[in-house]
Amino acid sequence: MIRLIILAIMLVIYFIISLPIQLAELIIEKFNMDLRNRSSLFFVNLGLKCTCLISGVKLEVRGYDNIPKDRAVLFVGNHTSLYDIIVTYPLMKRPTGYIAKKEIRKIPFLSWWMYFVNCLFLDRKNAREGLKTVLKAADMLQNGISVFLFPEGTRSKDGKLMKFKEGGFKIATKAKAPIVPVGIQGTSDLFERQFPRIKSAKVVVTFGPPIDTENLDRTQLKEIPQKVHDAVASLIQ
Repeated sequence: MIRLIILAIMLVIYFIISLPIQLAELIIEKFNMDLRNRSSLFFVNLGLKCTCLISGVKLEVRGYDNIPKDRAVLFVGNHTSLYDIIVTYPLMKRPTGYIAKKEIRKIPFLSWWMYFVNCLFLDRKNAREGLKTVLKAADMLQNGISVFLFPEGTRSKDGKLMKFKEGGFKIATKAKAPIVPVGIQGTSDLFERQFPRIKSAKVVVTFGPPIDTENLDRTQLKEIPQKVHDAVASLIQ
């Protein structure tokens, strides 16, 4: 429980300090959105790295060179833990927005920082609103901001990769952006498997080779979700 208590204290201090910084970010975004994106990325990464340190994350990263340096991409990963975002976000090479369920928008402080780092909130029960989120995410890709998607729709309780929901893949196909499969292993060992304790654990994040979405016919586009699913599955075996 000691790690959990220390982490809770750190987060309270972090959010208190972040209030004037968020005010500054609101001012910055009116004049230079790229500067706001990068300054927010820096501050959020600082908080997440401190969280990983306190939690005892022993991180191993594989395939990091598979992330394209010259353009935004859609990252697609498996989802087993709250720590999936905490561990992967500091690895992003450019501003990156995560797709989160709309319920998180109601959480103060957290949802505010998610706004500053271009996260989007998905209404899974409203098809029309879901399409708007997809189109906005595709627009972000075209404007140089990467997007991270967990297409299983929820966290896997047993660690097994579930079927991917296909709608989110339109983010990449509409923007004609590459898809980078991501395999995440060990994050549930940090928290979910010994809730409410936090226990040090080894975490492996593997980035697979990009999957192109340009110049594909209709049949090939329909095969993209399964192709990415197979790629992620191979990374976590």
